[in-house]
Amino acid sequence: MGLITLGLSGALGYDAAAALFVDGELTLAVEEERLIRRKHARDMLPIESIRYCLRAAKLKPRQVDQVAIAFAPVSLFSAARWHYARRHWYAPDRALDALFNGNRRFHRYYQQINQMLSDLGLPMEKVKLIPVQHQLAHAASAYYMSGFKEKTAILCVDQKGEYATTFLGYGENGKIHKIKEFYEPDSLSGMYASMCDYLGFDMLDGETKVMGIATYGNPEKYDLSFLADYRGKDFKVNMHMIRAVGLRRYKHRSIGHSFTPELLEKLGPRRAGDVFQDPYVHYAAGTQRLYENIATGLTTHYLSDILKQTGKLAMAGTGAFNVKLNQRLRELPWVNEVYVPPAAGDAGTAIGAAAYVVANTNKLPVTPLRHAYLGPKYNTERCIKACEQHRDRPRFEILEKPAEKAAELLTQGHLVGWFQGRMEFGPRALGNRSILANPQESNSVTDINKRVKFREKWRNFAPSMLPDMAVKMLGKDCPADFMTQTFDVAPEWQKLFPSTVYRDGTTRAHIVRKEHNARFYALLRAMEKITGYGLVVNTSLNRPGEAMICSPEDALDMFFGSDLEYLLMQDLLITKPPEDNTGWERVEPTQT
Repeated sequence: MGLITLGLSGALGYDAAAALFVDGELTLAVEEERLIRRKHARDMLPIESIRYCLRAAKLKPRQVDQVAIAFAPVSLFSAARWHYARRHWYAPDRALDALFNGNRRFHRYYQQINQMLSDLGLPMEKVKLIPVQHQLAHAASAYYMSGFKEKTAILCVDQKGEYATTFLGYGENGKIHKIKEFYEPDSLSGMYASMCDYLGFDMLDGETKVMGIATYGNPEKYDLSFLADYRGKDFKVNMHMIRAVGLRRYKHRSIGHSFTPELLEKLGPRRAGDVFQDPYVHYAAGTQRLYENIATGLTTHYLSDILKQTGKLAMAGTGAFNVKLNQRLRELPWVNEVYVPPAAGDAGTAIGAAAYVVANTNKLPVTPLRHAYLGPKYNTERCIKACEQHRDRPRFEILEKPAEKAAELLTQGHLVGWFQGRMEFGPRALGNRSILANPQESNSVTDINKRVKFREKWRNFAPSMLPDMAVKMLGKDCPADFMTQTFDVAPEWQKLFPSTVYRDGTTRAHIVRKEHNARFYALLRAMEKITGYGLVVNTSLNRPGEAMICSPEDALDMFFGSDLEYLLMQDLLITKPPEDNTGWERVEPTQT
């Protein structure tokens, strides 16, 4: 069958995932949270993810040749441990631990992974277990998956790894070269996360909210430059304000926060009320501006010579989910194209670690990633079985043309749950586990927030569109297959589809191509035929605080636990039964 490589993530205690390569081709990938129904799968190993990959590939555990993990030991002679110790002088327990026992966390994780793989039946006396440095795994997930043939600048903006937080380098001829790394506690993403915490949001999930809120504020109103010492090529966070540990942390009701009491003295109390009140909305804008300025400045200093040669930039790390930064970098005069993978965060290091090993240890070419549909899939028969066994007795009908029916319902102003094909890898709904709405129906878009997602009313939605629609709305057919970048929208289109546009006139577009998702493409063509526009509002199929839906059972539970009226699951149109219904009901197929 070829060389079998498993890539695993989750060493930092969240976003565990598994990816499977056959020779140099990624064939399967899934996040643990989707399978165990626990968002971010905190403190969990990717047990179910590995089981899925082996089962879906019809492999026995003994057929796995090697396992790559996105975490590696760091030598005492590395600058990383000494930097950490020096910057944490005020917490000597942390400093001394970094110097004298800096690999403790790696050894513990390595032992856990080894035991887990043995329990799953992998013959560890034969399987190679290969550590890959965390930021290098991020870099590999961007560079090798991009498909860029030219010399490619690489930027990884992350909260933390073993010690490194930020990676600047380049890829050339299948090799990744490091130019500069920054180490804990000096983290751009960590700076943003601390301010996210101060603004009253949970880190890991609240950063995108802060980014959206920032478009409503004035970044010039308050000077936040004190958060970091930035001098063109060097960067340090102000640990008297943010990224502090131990006794320096601000604590409230026994909960430690990632900022200090000194920050409260300077900026005022942590937000507890309306986020749009002064000063908090302007703090969000100032944080976003500072983040963009430093990231752009570091990119300019370390990577501009490379970018001037080819114009190619590949990005990863949790900070690469900041679509405003991605647009800012794309608009640099020497940048022609930016690639951000669909799972730029830690789940994506499962792909990156495996790709790095395949390319460097095995010397095999890595096939670029063309789509993110890498997870579990369920056929119509399996969906029927789930309906028949579900406690809430769904009413379902088998359709001959589900895409056309979905378009019909959308143009009538209904919301539609859309469950099709393989589940997406990464946090964005890309048309297989989605809630859809017609952007021309203002009530239906409002209903997503009020009745299903319970999101803040100010939050905009991403549009999924046909390539020719992108040319009209964005001015060109953009490389936007993964919903990881924003683009300027012409004023006339902003007025037509306001729910899909940020306050600054940009949109987080998703372009759907027939060769990657034929059924979703057909739905958009059906929408175009009815409305004149091949575009829908697209958000993830899940409820607040819940991982994206994976199985038919998950979809039905979510459907009956929300006010969603219609669910299209493979070829089934599912609706809720009347109150007096005593059992599931199957309706004969109808023409649409």
